[in-house]
Amino acid sequence: MVHWSGHNSSVILILTKLYDYNLGSITESSLWRSTDYGTTYEKLNDKVGLKTILSYLYVCPTNKRKIMLLTDPEVESSLLISSDEGATYQKYRLNFYIHSLLFHPKQEDWILAYSQDQKLFSSVEFGRRWQLLHEGVAPNRFYWSMMGSSREPDLVHLEAKTVDGHAQYITCRMQNCSEATRSKPFPGYIDHNSLIVQDDYVFVQLTSGGRPHYYVSYRRNAFAQMKLPKYSLPKDMHVISTDENQVFAAVQEWNQNDTYNLYISDTRGVYFTLALENVKSSQGLEGNVMIDLYEPYCSLHLHLKVSENPYTSGNIASRDTAPSIIVASGNIGTELSDNDISMFVSSDAGNTWRQIFEDEHSVLYLDQGGVLVAMKHTSLPIRHLWLSFDEGSSWSKYSFTSLPLFVDGVLGEPGEETLIMTVFGHFSHRSEWQLVKVDYKSIFDRRCAEEDYRPWQLHSQGEACIMGAKRIYRKRKSEKKCMQGKYAGAMTSEPCVCTEADFDCDYGYERHSNGQCLPAFWYNPSSLSKDCSLGQSYLNSTGYRKVVSNNCTDGVREQYTAKPQQCPGKAPQGLRIVTSDGKLTADLGHNVTFLVQLEEGDLQRSIIQVDFGDGIAVSYANLSSTEDGIKHIYQNVGIFRVTVLVENSLGSDNAVLYLHVTCPLEHVHLSLPFVTTKNKEVNATAVLWPSQVGTLTYVWWFGNNTEPLITLDGSITFTFSVEGMNTITVQVSAGNTILQDTKTIAVYEQFQSLRLSFSPNLDDYNPDIPEWRRDISRVVKRALVEATGISSKHILVALLPGLPTSAELFILPYQDATGENKRTAEDLEQISEILIQKLNQNFVHFELKPGVRILVHAAHLTAAPLVDLTPSHSGSAMLMLLSVVFVGLAIFVIYKFKRKIPGLNIYAQMQNEKDQEMVSPVSQRESIPNVPQSELMSPEQLVDEKLDIQPIGSISTAAEPQSTKEIPTYVNG
Repeated sequence: MVHWSGHNSSVILILTKLYDYNLGSITESSLWRSTDYGTTYEKLNDKVGLKTILSYLYVCPTNKRKIMLLTDPEVESSLLISSDEGATYQKYRLNFYIHSLLFHPKQEDWILAYSQDQKLFSSVEFGRRWQLLHEGVAPNRFYWSMMGSSREPDLVHLEAKTVDGHAQYITCRMQNCSEATRSKPFPGYIDHNSLIVQDDYVFVQLTSGGRPHYYVSYRRNAFAQMKLPKYSLPKDMHVISTDENQVFAAVQEWNQNDTYNLYISDTRGVYFTLALENVKSSQGLEGNVMIDLYEPYCSLHLHLKVSENPYTSGNIASRDTAPSIIVASGNIGTELSDNDISMFVSSDAGNTWRQIFEDEHSVLYLDQGGVLVAMKHTSLPIRHLWLSFDEGSSWSKYSFTSLPLFVDGVLGEPGEETLIMTVFGHFSHRSEWQLVKVDYKSIFDRRCAEEDYRPWQLHSQGEACIMGAKRIYRKRKSEKKCMQGKYAGAMTSEPCVCTEADFDCDYGYERHSNGQCLPAFWYNPSSLSKDCSLGQSYLNSTGYRKVVSNNCTDGVREQYTAKPQQCPGKAPQGLRIVTSDGKLTADLGHNVTFLVQLEEGDLQRSIIQVDFGDGIAVSYANLSSTEDGIKHIYQNVGIFRVTVLVENSLGSDNAVLYLHVTCPLEHVHLSLPFVTTKNKEVNATAVLWPSQVGTLTYVWWFGNNTEPLITLDGSITFTFSVEGMNTITVQVSAGNTILQDTKTIAVYEQFQSLRLSFSPNLDDYNPDIPEWRRDISRVVKRALVEATGISSKHILVALLPGLPTSAELFILPYQDATGENKRTAEDLEQISEILIQKLNQNFVHFELKPGVRILVHAAHLTAAPLVDLTPSHSGSAMLMLLSVVFVGLAIFVIYKFKRKIPGLNIYAQMQNEKDQEMVSPVSQRESIPNVPQSELMSPEQLVDEKLDIQPIGSISTAAEPQSTKEIPTYVNG
């Protein structure tokens, strides 16, 4: 990293770093300083710290004496400051890691620092103290205010990320950037990494409807959409230049892939006209687009690529101090090529060219172009360079080193007024840095006198009037060998008479073969600008506009200049209402900004009425109250019909917007039974949190079906005709959010279920969360299998929410893959009796933790199906029906047969049959919430928790009871 300290200064600073390829990091650095144009160097490591590793060197652009060095952030976060051209340094610790710096263009002590965690800091003391300006700032999207009037020099422009991930354009003072003092010049959000602040212009991009829209603010006035010809339909745009009070932009249109069209704007940067078509593009450094001139015939094609090495010249080089000399690389042929590249020079500002080298060279301008130094681009070591003292007409070969040198770069003194250059490189890839100072002063024995110069007129193919003026420069005679010194500039400049060539076609007009600018097919010249208001005037275009910065006078100037004309009154037409971000959705409780747009008519002299569709309406008498948009907050979710009416004395127009107001969907839970009967309707419901989120779309998948079912209702009814395990997935779409839940349901012709209870001490360890219930379900299932020897494929366990802790045990008729060995109702009953026997004998237990033993008990057993589950029965109605049936059945068994039933507990003594008091097992279940589906255990797998099922109640038994057989029914109350 090499720096020439200042204009007319003899100080050179060089920072060298040693990169260890084995470690993959910088292990050493050295700072060198020369005070004699590079003849001798002093090593300054002891002044910055012997163990300090430096990473970057910065020089204040407005005071070259002020130097800033950054340390390697992997070692420490510090900076070193010098105010004496790098002679001495003071070290300051930082509490953040600097990624890049931006110096103020005029205030030498003002700096912006961008950290590695996207925070922006400011300093008014050349880095000695810092304060946080803003967080979440986009990389390289922060700027100093650089208006020509220099007002508000401490204003900072930046693109920042909001809490919800959007990008916003923000301005604030460098010493006070609180939420209250920040401004948002562009209403609404912008596209990420789209803010550009350049000279008097600010540009942002906003994509809506899949198309990018570009906006510009001139001299910090309100943003206006940039207008290209109607059907250019840009898919990419790059601002090339904002010089001379106009915008030069490269636009890639809808039908272009690797070429761009160049457009030039009016002074405000709003209306653009085509300047050049089909400019070839290439990808440059940091992803920026570079463009090359391209024409399909035999000619000279020049490369406009920049050099990747900041210390070597690019493919084209020119200097302000040498106005007529251009050196460039290119090729001669039908088109631009990356092969057979040669070097060319022009000494008459590009009118004529001549080839000077067959290979690419770096060219350095010295002494105002009086000396051109050329060095070959090569990866091999070199010893020679070439010099020209006659603007590239002839070249002489010189040795600059005794040993061949791998050249890394060339540095010339700022200003190109002296004849000193420094070449730096290596003798080998492992050797130390080598610096070679080359001083050409001894070549000249005198300074140039007046008689050594001649006048030279700038022209374009013989035409002396360029941009409306004739300019004559002073050039050294090519045969004179003298040192020029300081650049004097142009000798004379006088304006030319205006001709048609000094005018471009205005926006909406195209130049035809006869040279006239006529309206394009899509443009109606009689349409008025939207800015035109009744009682004011507008500029009625003649179809032409003078090229910005053109200095011509008289001639056709008056004839071609737009004429002011009074704005006629017009009825409102083309009314639109849109949201500031272009979306049709909004969040509940957040500000929604509506923008009212009118193609024809005057909003400022109209009455605007807006009905937000939620019972609230507003009315405005002029545009001033809606310049920043009309803001409204919705307090309810839903779809709202927003209407706007604009009317004046000549007519009215209206527009409608349907806005979907939602609140963020946080959780979706699919509620459905975990076991169901074959060919019976089952209801599935998507339970949402929060329950009211606005307009929703539900997408359902059943089993292996590839085609989903789409509904607007969160509940559906379905049947399964095949036994086994089936999955159901629901996706819920709310605005930009989509959430999903998947459950599994077991389908059988018949099954039995049993309520389980536990030792009371289990309640002391029940946190009542799904994860705990899933783990305990797995433990209970393992305990049942170990105590009974029954296959785990017959058992499904689900712990229920709430206290006291209880569970549902399902006995399933598992069958093998062939369909044989299918269990009958009697088989299920036999398995149930085994389970109940072991449960009542306290053989089923598990250890919750050391010293805590939990017993599992049976509560009651039911068989399936007991009642017909037709769609006409609701869930609650079925449960009530089951309650009645089970109570009657329990009484019949107990009092008719007078038989003691194991596990029966009676909480109330029977005085007589009329005043008996019993509690139905099913009626008790009505108060127990459904088990979350994700908490169930698969009958196929003991440990693998893939099956998620939810109970609907003990609703299934076998066939009608026979008079000769007792039905074992258990009651727990």
